[in-house]
Amino acid sequence: MPAQPLYIAPAPFDDADAALARVQAIYRNSTEHLRGALQRFVAGDDVGRRVRACYPYVRVRTDTVARADSRLSYGFVAGPGQFETTLTRPDLFADYLAEQFRLLLRNHGVALEVGTSGQPIPVHFSLAENDHLEGSLSPERRLLMRDLFDLPDLAAMDDGIANGTHEPAPGVAQPLALFTAPRVDYSLHRLRHYTGTAPEHFQNFVLFTNYQFYIDEFIRLGHALMADPAGDYTAFVEPGNVLTRRAGSAAEPGDDSGAAPPRLPQMPAYHLKRAGHGGITMINIGVGPANAKTITDHVAVLRPHAWLMLGHCAGLRNSQQLGDYVLAHAYMREDHVLDEELPLWVPIPALSEVQLALEQAVAEVTRLSGYELKNILRTGTVVSTDNRNWELLPPSGPERRFSQSRAVALDMESATIAANGFRFRVPYGTLLCVSDKPLHGEIKLPGMANHFYRERVDQHLRIGMRAVELLRQQRPGSLHSRKLRSFAEVAFQ
Repeated sequence: MPAQPLYIAPAPFDDADAALARVQAIYRNSTEHLRGALQRFVAGDDVGRRVRACYPYVRVRTDTVARADSRLSYGFVAGPGQFETTLTRPDLFADYLAEQFRLLLRNHGVALEVGTSGQPIPVHFSLAENDHLEGSLSPERRLLMRDLFDLPDLAAMDDGIANGTHEPAPGVAQPLALFTAPRVDYSLHRLRHYTGTAPEHFQNFVLFTNYQFYIDEFIRLGHALMADPAGDYTAFVEPGNVLTRRAGSAAEPGDDSGAAPPRLPQMPAYHLKRAGHGGITMINIGVGPANAKTITDHVAVLRPHAWLMLGHCAGLRNSQQLGDYVLAHAYMREDHVLDEELPLWVPIPALSEVQLALEQAVAEVTRLSGYELKNILRTGTVVSTDNRNWELLPPSGPERRFSQSRAVALDMESATIAANGFRFRVPYGTLLCVSDKPLHGEIKLPGMANHFYRERVDQHLRIGMRAVELLRQQRPGSLHSRKLRSFAEVAFQ
């Protein structure tokens, strides 16, 4: 039998905070057991038999169909039965878990069961953010590690629940959340790798961009906001977890633990923090649908309130001018990176709350309204392609399809981000800026492009940030539209 931590028996809870405290105790007990054994192993000690610790779980059993408020999009199970999920990082997800527990208790009136699951915690996922194991492992001991500790098992991390393809075996509980604990842990580690910042810094509103110009302006604005002692934002975090607090704020332990990396990570993230994770995270995803899918696959486990795409696009209509804005209300998916997970026949609807916030933000920042606003803002279909040189193909190919689709703009990321938002039940939106018109002979020239970017980026970014402010003002939970929920949806948001 593996060496395991002291067993904490399952128990019923009718109080959300007490249930959360039990989850935290089980998780802490398990990870401390694994970390201690791993430290001894790295130091060269003999840890004896196999070492194992498991994730906590939460379970709910119901005998009746929920009669929850029909306006809710989450917080209740689909029908009678047993539903459960494994949980991880209850420190990071404390507020989120407490809300999910409270909704289940309120909507079903039955106790929650919390206990230790049978799902092992991979030893890699037990390490805390600042854990540094001293020593090195020889090839022989690295091989031995497989025999003594549980390593990540990709079979426990698939997205079948989110994709709607998961079918529990007879007698097995139905899922309570979109992501299992190992899947969440996997993404948290990937976020550190790709963005160069800890998951703790991510905020509930995420802006994606495909140009460094936007990041440069976001950095400038972030530092300017930190100089205002009366502002709402509390800190600004850059890659390497380099943290700048708002002027007049007291320093906290760990503030100076970050260090700028020698080179930027693949998709650097910057975080304008606000109380309750209500601030803005901005990520430069670079160019292409593969990056867009990769980063949204991992950000989704943080359950953000919304993500928005701000970037440049090719204008497809002769009536458009460079610098015009495009508010996507439909997407033509020629990116292909999600074809297996989300078939092309699945429509990606526009979400009214996000659309209205983006349009209002454009109006406020540009100080235009009514017919004058239409002069610079067009609503229409955005095409996302995986072929950067689509212009070189015969007109009978993509150009004809784009015309038939009534598309007004083209990029390589927006449809991917929207489709993954739909897939993972994260509200999404897209506001692009026309930077060239390849079908009409207006292509990017180095000098013109740089001038255009400097001129438009500031305004475009301020529009995106204003849209976030408008979304933040909405009633809690109203953003998570029922349009994003399937017939037999999981209870957790």
